[in-house]
This record gives sequence, structure tokens and C-alpha cells, in this order.
Amino acid sequence: MDFLPLTPAMFHILLALADRERHGYHIMQEVEERTEGSVRLGPGTLYGSIKRMLSDGLVEESGERPDPELDDERRRYYRLTDFGYRVATAEAERLARLVKSARSKKLLSRV
Repeated sequence: MDFLPLTPAMFHILLALADRERHGYHIMQEVEERTEGSVRLGPGTLYGSIKRMLSDGLVEESGERPDPELDDERRRYYRLTDFGYRVATAEAERLARLVKSARSKKLLSRV
């Protein structure tokens, strides 16, 4: 697949969107929580990556909005496209093969 390997930022964004749509700040929070603070996407990295991913067809802006009284109307919500899901899956499988190789070379324990 021509998109692989993904940049770490792009893969983290796709992971954040894999289970539901989110707005930009929520993507940043999800990545920081999932990585226990070891990865922090700044606004420039996040929105630059999203812009590229929109043009590549990996993500799309959601037309659905939460209740306006519960949400800020300026927020943009994003979700994976079917293509984005396939690319994220292919990248996860690629990384799993790398981890398997690292284990076979005794670089990682079998946890």
C-alpha cells in the first residue's frame, strides 16, 4: 500500500478515530491518554495531518453534529473513511510484524 508506513502522528489520529468520530481537541486528548503522555500532538501537527488525510481520503468531516447546547459550533468532527480504516489496519499489521521480528531477535520480552 502506497501510504505505508504512516507517520506516527497519522497513525495515532487514525487510531483515535477507529472507534468513533471525534473533534480535533478530543483527538489530542485521546492520543495523550492512550500513550500515557508520551505522545502529544500539537495543533500544527494535528491539523496539518488532518488536512493531508482529508485530501488523501483517509478521513472525512462528519456532517452530524451533537446538540448545539452541548457543543461548540466551531468544532469540526472527523471520522475514518472505509479506505482510512483499511490503511490503519494495514499499518497495524505492518507494525505487528515488526514487533514479532523484534521478539524473535530477543529485543522484546514475550509480554
